[in-house]
Amino acid sequence: MTIVSIHLISLAKPETLPSLLKYIQSSNIKPLVQAKPIRWVIRPEKIQVSELHNPRWDLFLIFEDTEPSKAFISSLLDTSPYGAKGDFKVISHWTTNSTVPSRLVKDFLTKTNPSLLHPTQLPSLTGALDNPLIKESSQDLSLTDTFRQWIGTTTDPAQLPVAGAVSMFNLLAFKPSMKTSYLRYAKAFAETIGGKRGGTAKLFGNIMKDDKERVSEDTQGVWHEFALAHYPSLLHFADMIGSKDYQEVNQKHRVDALGDTCILCTSELEIEKLMKEDKAKL
Repeated sequence: MTIVSIHLISLAKPETLPSLLKYIQSSNIKPLVQAKPIRWVIRPEKIQVSELHNPRWDLFLIFEDTEPSKAFISSLLDTSPYGAKGDFKVISHWTTNSTVPSRLVKDFLTKTNPSLLHPTQLPSLTGALDNPLIKESSQDLSLTDTFRQWIGTTTDPAQLPVAGAVSMFNLLAFKPSMKTSYLRYAKAFAETIGGKRGGTAKLFGNIMKDDKERVSEDTQGVWHEFALAHYPSLLHFADMIGSKDYQEVNQKHRVDALGDTCILCTSELEIEKLMKEDKAKL
């Protein structure tokens, strides 16, 4: 297992994000993931509500939890309330640690993630959006009119509010003795309901309460696991959650298994785009 640290960062001025990205780049500490938080799909209802309900997160990061990465994060937060580097200032910071299977981390930066973010071909949509299942609330991971209107009616992934691949950052807390039900959902997600739409859990693991011990599944009121689920586009994600085949599995195995959850839509491509634009100005 590999220990990773997961971070959400909010800046005093969002327009200074390029400066923060430069600072990360100059540190020689390569994040496994650096992504732009886009919007909440599901908000937490019970766990760390005030900590996570930040009006605006500017950057989502995952690092291998090494001494250099710890020192780097500390350098961002080195004064009270938070430190300033260059022309950016961190005003809010949420973090947790997790174990991740080492096989997922091994070639993540060089092979796995680049191939997901820049595929040679996109999987076809299933047609579920022609007559989608719509609910008033997204809290059970259903498609809502609000989300549908946000992505629009385009069938071109390049014309979406966020172009290209997105990753959904999930935090999961299980009800007592209900994780086996969620594992049935995860199996169906990988093999059918998610997989056929290009969905894949590219990073996942157990939340740790310290550097040595994972949170017990019997412990309530805390997060147990995280997952970073990749989708080729927002359309592919909507095609899944608005479909009958997905909701049959979701409602049967996932919804009742969770005591609380939250899902934040993020985009690594938005960060790549921002860095290219900033470099072009030089």
